[in-house]
Amino acid sequence: QVQLVESGGDLVEPGGSLRLSCTASGFTFKNYQVSWVRQAPGKEREFVVSVNWKGDNDYYIASVKGRFTASRDDAKSTAYLQMNNLEPEDTAVYYCNVVVSGLSYWGQGTRVTVSS
Repeated sequence: QVQLVESGGDLVEPGGSLRLSCTASGFTFKNYQVSWVRQAPGKEREFVVSVNWKGDNDYYIASVKGRFTASRDDAKSTAYLQMNNLEPEDTAVYYCNVVVSGLSYWGQGTRVTVSS
C-alpha cells in the first residue's frame, strides 16, 4: 500500500534552515507529482509547493518563494523540502501528499517550529 513518511522537522531559530524528507513506498514514485502542504496551529492546511515527475517545481506560494526549494531523488523514492531563512510564520506541521489512481495519500507530518 502507499505509504509516505516525513522527517526532518525540528525547533529552529529565525533565519535558520531545515531540510524535510518524504520517503515513499508502495507505488512507482518516479511517475508521480509530490506536493508539500503545511498546517499552522489553528489554521487550515496550506499548499506550499509541488514537484512534478520531471523534478520541476510547478508552484510555490508567494510567502516561501526564494527561501524554499523542493526536489526529489527518484532512486531513493524520496522528496525533499529545503527551507532556508525560516520565519516564525513558517511554524507548522508539514505533510507530503501524492495522488495515486485518484486517491490522495498523506504522511503523518513532521513538525517545524521557528522560534527564538
